[in-house]
Amino acid sequence: MKKLGKIYIGLVLMFLYVPIFVLIVFSFNETKSRSVFSGFTFDWYEKLFRNEIIISSLINTIIIAVLASIISTILGTLAAIGINSMKKFPKAVVLNVTNMPIINPEIVTGVSLMLLFVFFAARMNLEFGFVTLLIAHITFDVPYVILNVMPKFKQMNPHLYEAAQDLGCGPFKAFVKVVLPEIMPGVVSGFLMAFTYSLDDFIISYFTSGSTSQTLPITIYSMTRRKVSPEINALSTLIFLVVVVVLVIKHVIETKQAKRNEAYGRD
Repeated sequence: MKKLGKIYIGLVLMFLYVPIFVLIVFSFNETKSRSVFSGFTFDWYEKLFRNEIIISSLINTIIIAVLASIISTILGTLAAIGINSMKKFPKAVVLNVTNMPIINPEIVTGVSLMLLFVFFAARMNLEFGFVTLLIAHITFDVPYVILNVMPKFKQMNPHLYEAAQDLGCGPFKAFVKVVLPEIMPGVVSGFLMAFTYSLDDFIISYFTSGSTSQTLPITIYSMTRRKVSPEINALSTLIFLVVVVVLVIKHVIETKQAKRNEAYGRD
C-alpha cells in the first residue's frame, strides 16, 4: 500500500509539474520549435526584455500587485481585529461572508465587478483602467489577508492586550508593542498571498481592465491568440520563479514562527 501511495503521489506530481518543466526547457530552445530541442540559447529572454508591450504590462502588473497587496493587507488586518473582538455568532456570520469571495467562482466576481463599474461609469464618469483594476484586486485580496491573520489571534493569549494596558501602555501602544508582533507572521503571509494572487490573476482582471491599462496575464492571452512565441515561455518561466520565491519566503516565515511558538510553549 505504501508503494502504491508513493506511485500515486509521483504520478500526480508528474502531471502537475512536467508541463512546467517542458515550458522552462523550451524557453532556452534555439528555434521556435515546441517539440524538438535544437540548442541552448538566452535569445528569447533578451527579446522578451526588448518587447515594450510586455515590459509595459509587467510594470503595470507589479504596480497594481504591490498597491493592492499593501492596501488589502491594511484593510484585511483591521477587519481581522474587528472580527476577533466580536461575539461568537456575529463572528461566524462575518467570517462566512468574508470567505464567500474565495469560494465564489472568479468569473462571477469578475462579471459582478464589471457591472458595478459600468453602473458607476454612467454616473461618475469612471473609465475602465488602472483604478478599476486596482479596486478589483483589492476586493479579492482582502479575504485572503483575513484568512491568514485570523488564526494568529486564535494562537495568541487573549489577555495579552489587557495585561499590557494594566502595565501602563495606552490602547494604541499596547496594540503596536504586543498584539502586532504576535500577528505579524499572519500579516506578512497575507501580504505575500495577496501579492501572488494579484500578480497572476486573469479572469477578474480581464473583466475589469480597459484598453489603457492591462496586466501581464491579459497581454499573454492576447499574444497566444495569434501565435505562441518562445518569448511567452521565457516570460512564464520568470513568473513561475517569482511565485516560487514568494512561496518559499512565506514558508520560511511560517516555519520560524512555528519554532518560536514551540520554544515559548516549552518555556
